[in-house]
Amino acid sequence: SGSGSGSARPQPLEPSLLRFLVCPLSKRPLRYEEATNELINEELGIAYPIIDGIPNMVPEAARRTHKKPPAEGSE
Repeated sequence: SGSGSGSARPQPLEPSLLRFLVCPLSKRPLRYEEATNELINEELGIAYPIIDGIPNMVPEAARRTHKKPPAEGSE
């Protein structure tokens, strides 16, 4: 029972929303990452989760995407 619900697959973001969404911290555009179903801020190295097709834009909900700082040089 419940095999046809399709709830196992995360609901993607509506593509038309992407042009209106900006990072609440940097006010810059975000990139949608389909593989992880997240909105990525490359500049700050954070990712906002998308739950049931709705982006969670609360900074506390974002996860860091940078694995480690570059080997040479510093920011």
